[in-house]
Order: sequence, then C-alpha cells, then structure tokens
Amino acid sequence: MINIKNIIINYLKNLSINDINILAMKNNIYLNSNELSFIYNFIKDNYYELVNNPNNYNLSDYKNSFTNENYLKLNNLINEYKSKYNIN
Repeated sequence: MINIKNIIINYLKNLSINDINILAMKNNIYLNSNELSFIYNFIKDNYYELVNNPNNYNLSDYKNSFTNENYLKLNNLINEYKSKYNIN
C-alpha cells in the first residue's frame, strides 16, 4: 500500500527554491528573495512536522516575514489547499 504522506515527504526533501517560486507565481504570488528564502528554509527545516501535524502551524505566527500583500495571498492559498484536501 502506498502511503501518501511518504510520497509528500520525499517530494519535500527534494524541493527546490525554484519549485516554490513557480508554485507561487502560478498563484499570482510574487515573492521577494527574503520571502522565498524564508519559505524554502522553513519547509526544509519542518517538512516532516508539516506533513504529520499541519495544524500545528499558523501563518500568522510568521506574518512579519512577508509583505502584507503576500501574507494575505499565502494565507488564502493555504486555506484553499486545506479545504481542498480536507485538512482541518
């Protein structure tokens, strides 16, 4: 049986900064270099916990790491994905 969490973890282990930037731009989010580095490093440092306990993290705790516009867009995108994949 394939465990979807293991697939996601393996994907995140190999995630590049460019992958993040492409996803952001596809969603009309244009990150500056500091925001992009923050997201990349945060995911790389926390991917296992993010996959297994996604509700332990709240973007508002990191609001100061983003421009207001990007914070709002990222928050909306996260909520959209949580709703789409039924993550409460």
